[in-house]
Amino acid sequence: MKRFFLLIPLSILISCTNPNPNNADKAYFSTWEHYLGDPERTHYSNQDQIDTTNVSQLKLAWSYKSGGLQEGRTTQIQTSPLMVENVLYGVNAAIELFAINAKTGEEIWKFSPKTKDESGLGLNRGLNYWKSDGAEPSRIFFSSGPKLYAINLKTGQPISDFGNNGSIDLRDGLGRDPSKLSVVSNTPGAVFKNILIQGTRVGEGPGSSPGHIRAYNVLTGEILWTFHTIPQPGEFGYDTWPAEAYNKVGGANSWPGMALDNEQGIVYIPTGSAAFDWYGGDREGSNLFANSLLALNANTGERIWHFQMVHHDIWDRDLPAPPNLVDIVRNGETIPAVAQVTKSGHVFVFNRITGEPLFPIEEKAYPSSKLLGEKAFETQPLPLKPAPFARQILTEEDLYAPDRTAFVDDLVPGNETDNAPTVLEKFKSITSQGQFIPMDTTGVILFPGADGGAEWGGAALDPRDGVMYVNANEMAWIIKMKEIGGNGEGSSMGQSLAQIHCARCHGGDLQGLNGIPELQNVKLRLESDSISSIIQKGRGAMPGMPNLSEEETNAITDFLMDIEEAKDHRVEKTKIDVPYSISSFARFKDDRGYPVVKPPWGTLNAIDLNSGEYLWTVPLGHEKSLQEPNVPVSGLENYGGPVVTKGGVLFIAATKDEKIRAFNMKTGKQLWEGQLPAGGYATPITYQVDGKQYVVISCGGGKMGTASGDEYRAYALE
Repeated sequence: MKRFFLLIPLSILISCTNPNPNNADKAYFSTWEHYLGDPERTHYSNQDQIDTTNVSQLKLAWSYKSGGLQEGRTTQIQTSPLMVENVLYGVNAAIELFAINAKTGEEIWKFSPKTKDESGLGLNRGLNYWKSDGAEPSRIFFSSGPKLYAINLKTGQPISDFGNNGSIDLRDGLGRDPSKLSVVSNTPGAVFKNILIQGTRVGEGPGSSPGHIRAYNVLTGEILWTFHTIPQPGEFGYDTWPAEAYNKVGGANSWPGMALDNEQGIVYIPTGSAAFDWYGGDREGSNLFANSLLALNANTGERIWHFQMVHHDIWDRDLPAPPNLVDIVRNGETIPAVAQVTKSGHVFVFNRITGEPLFPIEEKAYPSSKLLGEKAFETQPLPLKPAPFARQILTEEDLYAPDRTAFVDDLVPGNETDNAPTVLEKFKSITSQGQFIPMDTTGVILFPGADGGAEWGGAALDPRDGVMYVNANEMAWIIKMKEIGGNGEGSSMGQSLAQIHCARCHGGDLQGLNGIPELQNVKLRLESDSISSIIQKGRGAMPGMPNLSEEETNAITDFLMDIEEAKDHRVEKTKIDVPYSISSFARFKDDRGYPVVKPPWGTLNAIDLNSGEYLWTVPLGHEKSLQEPNVPVSGLENYGGPVVTKGGVLFIAATKDEKIRAFNMKTGKQLWEGQLPAGGYATPITYQVDGKQYVVISCGGGKMGTASGDEYRAYALE
């Protein structure tokens, strides 16, 4: 495998010769001032009032209805809030920022960035806090749509000296026409001194925005440095792309957040795949710095080292979560480490100063692609230790109920039982050979699925002993490609563009997926002007596609309205550069809606990163309708991460059964559970006020077909 390093300054190497053992003396406070607990993203709290002996006595301490629900529309809250100076800061379903009393849940203020423009605001998974030295007001950095706001901590009002009257536009400074870019920020970046380092979420289809990393002055909003994740001429990695890729290709962005080593001044940034997710014929090469863990100088943005975990990604294997920083012990020596979990269910562990792997990594050969113009990379890196925390291949022996009727989400609703194959018949008709098998037009099993393995909730790490806690999904997906206009009759322009830009989220037949609405009958719900506006500007969590021309937008609109004239919009008369689109993008389930793989369908895992060995694995969540003696706990698909505590208790919600649970960190035994008013698809936090420890979870629901909610709940001992 090709590895690339910059010269490491001697001062950095010298400073790491005698690190603090396992961060045992690190000061963790009763507040929760950082996303996921601290800059190292450990998800760890030194709170121990709630412990393994009394956690079963937890009661609801307060609840807060944050608002933002909209009748007839699915919404979500994925926010892991902050707690600063006894005030909790969070975001509601309408992407409004609020401050409440952290002891009582009483509202203090609320800030709404909304305008009359019905645009896509994206999602919000957390906030950044900058503490003033007294000269300037302390501030919360909060993202909504393309805007990043600096909000006065006390008043809830934008700080006018920052950017343009309190906000900056994340579309600016990317080297392309901002009016043609779709850029939002789901997840907070990192604050280093007076520098805010920020990643973004961009589109995943052709014509998407580039995902360059930018650093801003926390006081003025001025861009201080930019790291080009798609390198430009003369920059390192430029030769891993076609010559003009930096002007055309998008993605390679950092949407899941990042970790920061304040002492060393190094920020660790995971990146996602280049666009288009599933076809890379226009971007031959390994495509640095997509799918990479970057170690950058936080002051300057200069690359110190990197590791690419997927070469030339055509499987949507974004790095899904911030890495975790921790010190581990190897042969009596303490080593500063960084650990990165992946959608494929692996953990990569490196010396965080030098980038050297702390467990062996193998470059494994994989087959070439069958798609026209696609050149899949010959090899992919796989860590030999720790073992994967999710199963890696779906075999016939792994099928849970092979004789039941197959139901995959790309079947047209209402026709799912008409001549539908059995699970086994469907399985035999497609390819299932494990990781990194290139997609084709007959169907390939992606297992674990497109959402992981690990997902954006990420892993927790106990800094005292180097043990990682990570929840995982065990869902198989079917991915199938379709040649645009390749059916012998051609396709209309609108049909082809809808297949390219809409099927990724709304399903191969636009029938709707996993709570995302169907578009087959959208003409019955919306007028053509509204459809065109949503395509251009987005709505809710859906990003806009301003890169599409007026002709392309009108063609998609006409197709969805069923008024497109095919003779005027033949594919061969348009400039559609991508020869393939998604035909099937769906979870592989049986007719009961159960995953076709044998349970567990979701797990919680404890891994000792000192040795790479597993301490325990348990199912996470349970499907109530599954009444089978051999499956007392089924495990469930889950979204949102864990929090670990000095009291020996791990807290996690995340599951479709809409519960929050507590586990013994040493044994994996479940100690407590509480029913939530809606799914807690976020990472909890814990803190102390006036001598009492609280555990808080946002209950936004809205995923996996569950109802939306707007409540934040706090639990404590009586």
